[in-house]
Amino acid sequence: MSKALFDSFQPVSSAGWKQKIQADLKGADYNNTLIWESPEGIDVKPFYHRDENDKPWDGIPGQPEQWKIVQSYFIDQEEVVNHLVKDSLKRGADAIWLKAENSFDWSKLHHEIDPNGHTLYLQLDFADADFVQQLNVESKRVKTNSHLLLDPLGHLISNGNWYKGQQEDVALLEQIGKGDWLSNLTVDSRVYAEGGAHAVQQLAYAIAHLVEYLQQLEYSANLKPLFIVGLGSNYFFEIAKIRAMRWLYATVAKEFGLSQECHILAQPARRNKTLYDYNVNMLRTTTECMSAILGGADAICNSPYDSIYHKSNEFGERIARNQLLIMKAESYLDQVSNAADGAYYIERLTQQLAQSALEIFKEIEQSGGLLKQLKDGTIQRKIRESAKGEQTLFDEGDKTLIGTNKYPNPQDKMKDELQLYPFLKRDLRKTAIEPVPAKRLAEKLEKERLKNEEDA
Repeated sequence: MSKALFDSFQPVSSAGWKQKIQADLKGADYNNTLIWESPEGIDVKPFYHRDENDKPWDGIPGQPEQWKIVQSYFIDQEEVVNHLVKDSLKRGADAIWLKAENSFDWSKLHHEIDPNGHTLYLQLDFADADFVQQLNVESKRVKTNSHLLLDPLGHLISNGNWYKGQQEDVALLEQIGKGDWLSNLTVDSRVYAEGGAHAVQQLAYAIAHLVEYLQQLEYSANLKPLFIVGLGSNYFFEIAKIRAMRWLYATVAKEFGLSQECHILAQPARRNKTLYDYNVNMLRTTTECMSAILGGADAICNSPYDSIYHKSNEFGERIARNQLLIMKAESYLDQVSNAADGAYYIERLTQQLAQSALEIFKEIEQSGGLLKQLKDGTIQRKIRESAKGEQTLFDEGDKTLIGTNKYPNPQDKMKDELQLYPFLKRDLRKTAIEPVPAKRLAEKLEKERLKNEEDA
């Protein structure tokens, strides 16, 4: 019966669909009415068809069978963090992301925690060769499922200076490569997303960032790269962005003789998060995390809805974790691997993002590499132009943040809720390069609303 039913329907070509759409438009121009151009310069069509692809879709190398729920903590007091880690693991987290700005006592931090019962992402935002050596010894002794994250070039881009100096920082990366880590080289592409770079720029700069390291490091054969990806609000583009990241890495890795598989840790970016009507942030992070899941991230760390203005707190962290638990345990988004494979729109979008990023990457390499373009300000200028264009769309209402520039609640008051300064801080000091500042779209509008609260 099924065969007979389907035999009754003749296949329709893309030309046939377009002809029908054109008829329904009743004289309106197809291109101007239904095709829109993204900030990346990609024309998005109203439909996609398999006959538009002249060859089978290439598989995306390294896509994981499962994704991990990650909870993050800043290391301040080791005993307190130890308690928080144990609690998170009991409540459903698969992995822990610990961030440190100073050395710490590893034994206190990991006291009575099964080293094989979870995955650890240990991110250092400082340079200390002796401490790295201690961690290397500990990683070999305990054989933990741990990634060691350190990105001096990312620090240079966001801060304007190296930790200690280019040679010392690169030597520290080589030292990390001697440890027993699941990943030993990090590219934190959130610095580009938070600065306002569009998806193609984020991809191109991340790959150029990696190649800058590959050309300076001597332990290339042992490299196990990890990309930290900042997630934006363009749902399908973000799915394709993660897929394109894997494809681009595999392309570069093949040239350097490396494994074509990398590890991707994804987190919602702060750029589109808001101070007012902050509960909408939960909706934003939910769709962003879904993009990461469907795009094939290895691990996802959700951001608490109140993280831009509240200090770390149990309620916000629990809600962030539970959003991912619901997607895994109740929405069954962990039951299918590579869910986006074969979807005509996403496959085409993946190709377009990857190819456009590859062209920018080639231009960067031909001009001397990422570091050279950072020193002469080219990268900063291009990110600034992209950020300005997005900001203009927001200011004019063409880019919407519900509760902020559309449907705001005038009764919403926030001046007494601020535990953290939620705006870009200007730090006037001498830097080696012009830094790329992380700035949210809603900052100007939010400052005006806060001032009005104070004046009322």
